[in-house]
Amino acid sequence: MKNQKLFAIQKMNEYGKNKIPFLFIIDFEMQEPQIIKLEEVNPAEILFDINGNRNCLTAKPPNMEIQFEKHPVSFSTFRLSFNKVLKEIHAGNTYLLNLTFPTKIETNLILKEMFFLSEAKYKLFYKNEFVVFSPEPFVSIDNFSISSYPMKGTIDAAVTNAAEVILNDKKETAEHNTIIDLIRNDLNMVAKKVHVEKYRYIDKVITKDKTLLQVSSKITGELEANFNAHIGDLIFSLLPAGSISGAPKKKTIEIIKNTETYSRGFYTGIFGYFDGAILDSAVMIRFIENTGKEMIYKSGGGITFMSDAESEYQELIDKVYVPIA
Repeated sequence: MKNQKLFAIQKMNEYGKNKIPFLFIIDFEMQEPQIIKLEEVNPAEILFDINGNRNCLTAKPPNMEIQFEKHPVSFSTFRLSFNKVLKEIHAGNTYLLNLTFPTKIETNLILKEMFFLSEAKYKLFYKNEFVVFSPEPFVSIDNFSISSYPMKGTIDAAVTNAAEVILNDKKETAEHNTIIDLIRNDLNMVAKKVHVEKYRYIDKVITKDKTLLQVSSKITGELEANFNAHIGDLIFSLLPAGSISGAPKKKTIEIIKNTETYSRGFYTGIFGYFDGAILDSAVMIRFIENTGKEMIYKSGGGITFMSDAESEYQELIDKVYVPIA
């Protein structure tokens, strides 16, 4: 597995140095990274739409009633893992951990239909194994400037004064600030003059059932002129993404592996492309996996010492959606 990671880094460095456009799809544990020249991406197997850069056409909405039912884990099951995380927090081993769970879903849509019909900045269909419709950028690089956009904080837009509520929530603010510090430290490993360019702005996400508000920030730094020759080292040094692991990152990832009840796989990994000059990428959240027997939606949220089990459980469920208006 380690050799696959090293091979992927070398491949990205080679393509970057020679300014060869490529697509990258990297799983959470970095054990099965996929690095593919853009000209070799087979649209019969892989479809992507990365902030408008796509290898496919858009699709018209179907003339049918879309069915989407979710069957989350029980609250008692969630609370067992939640309490384990709190114990680690009180022991000082972590102060923010992104806890996730699988949710069985039933729908009359197949993965490829979800890819075409969903509305998101970043979408990926991979070999009928999974589909992603992510609202969260990972990093972008343009003109030697690197930016990251950590997303922390979600609320139902129907809540009275929802934007004000989420922006003034002490738990959400502390969680967001923790991730900003983590991402800023990560970017300092690869860039200079790292700073928070935009603090806690709100994006609106429209789903079939409801509209959600999500809080993000923008952190920016400056890269060396020859960054493209080391693009693989750069990207892998920032993984896993801080927003879907926690802080401190290394110890928190150990706790995640010992606490979560399943394998994340490609969920909470990243995907993106390099066109020879510009790089854009996203965190693989809003993720549905086809196991061959059933469809599994993977979702979660950040746990801190201020977290409430019932609220976190509801957030887990709220994030199980397909963004089809």
